[in-house]
Amino acid sequence: MTTELTTLSNGVRVATHRMPNLETVSLGVWVAVGSRHERDDQHGLSHFLEHMAFKGTKSRSARMIAETIESVGGDLNAATGLDTTAYYARVLKGDEGVALELIADILLNSKFAPEDLDRERVVIQQEIASTDDSPDDIIFDLMQSVAFPEQAIGRPILGTKASVGRFRAADLSGYLDEHYLPEAIVVSAAGAVHHDEIVRHVEALFGGLTQRRRGTESLARYRGGSTASAKPFEQSHVLIGLPSPSCLEPAFYTAQVFSGLLGGGMSSRLFQEVREDRGLCYSIYSTVWGVKDTGMLAVHAATGPEMVDELAAVVAGEFASLADAGPTDAELLRAKAQLKAGLLMALESSSVNAEQMARQLLAQDRFVAMSELIDEVEAVDRDRIRDFAGSLRSESASVAVIGSGRKSAAQATRVAALFNPATTSAMISQGSR
Repeated sequence: MTTELTTLSNGVRVATHRMPNLETVSLGVWVAVGSRHERDDQHGLSHFLEHMAFKGTKSRSARMIAETIESVGGDLNAATGLDTTAYYARVLKGDEGVALELIADILLNSKFAPEDLDRERVVIQQEIASTDDSPDDIIFDLMQSVAFPEQAIGRPILGTKASVGRFRAADLSGYLDEHYLPEAIVVSAAGAVHHDEIVRHVEALFGGLTQRRRGTESLARYRGGSTASAKPFEQSHVLIGLPSPSCLEPAFYTAQVFSGLLGGGMSSRLFQEVREDRGLCYSIYSTVWGVKDTGMLAVHAATGPEMVDELAAVVAGEFASLADAGPTDAELLRAKAQLKAGLLMALESSSVNAEQMARQLLAQDRFVAMSELIDEVEAVDRDRIRDFAGSLRSESASVAVIGSGRKSAAQATRVAALFNPATTSAMISQGSR
């Protein structure tokens, strides 16, 4: 397997990873722009633009776009994140030129016809409405808003019904011109590919983009606190977030191992203590994410309204236990084995390879070898886990609770108090194993 990188004269980067045992190709265009780059009056514009890319170009209708990719047995999709937007496809070997030409067409030649805008804004407003019926979606949006208040990174990626209702074609065109710059673009492909052929296609399609200087982006400012929704659900959902290292920091790997042993599987501390030993919920897990300047570690669970406080106390106790005593050798080895297996198994997928190359280039301006990732994971020891857990004690948590009706706000306040640096003794006195 061979990984190669070429940078065009205008700054567009082309990355390929040849997997000769495959008969398919996963490829796409990743752009270093997402919801965190939006001004207040642009809230939801990154996602709206992603939708509108599929609604017709100067030479293709929306139907023709769908028929073009499906006529070669492929599929085409897109996704908007905090700091990236991706347009990607998977096709049979030999059809990568079709996919790249189609992606280039929807990015460079979209019409943004008024009637298409009106139809799609209704579609997105329905998408927003569907998230309002999902406690999982609501609680993560709430937690993000209290973690990063009054910042684009703390707002829902989809926007609001009102903001989506205001967008016009000029807004989309202006956003494209401002952010879809050649130095912000990575074209990445993995599978049955030949690097020179991909470069040739990309040069023909994107080589005409004019290089321009990108603007600077403001750094994320974590604050923390508690928030709640009185909207009733069958269960109460609790989400506890704490600031974590960015993806550029070496401690990011410590955070990943910590998250794994805390709540990353059925053998994790939280699953065993909260579900198996105490029966407080059906599902509980921890997760960690990082972008270039910040990150978050979060614990999510759904439980009965009357068990929220007990569940939160157990979680706080496990944080305290890891800060004081650290993990056992056995659970540290399990967590590291799970993380390494996940990294290696994911690379059997051409789609994961393509995405990983693009994200590494956009975040770090280089490929990160799998051996380097494994070495970083292996270097995490009990002292690093204990120190990381201890560092969390100095941070105020971001807590969101929904599902308990009018009780949710008071519950969120009490849960947040368990993770307040001024009251960390509560973490030691309650619920630890």
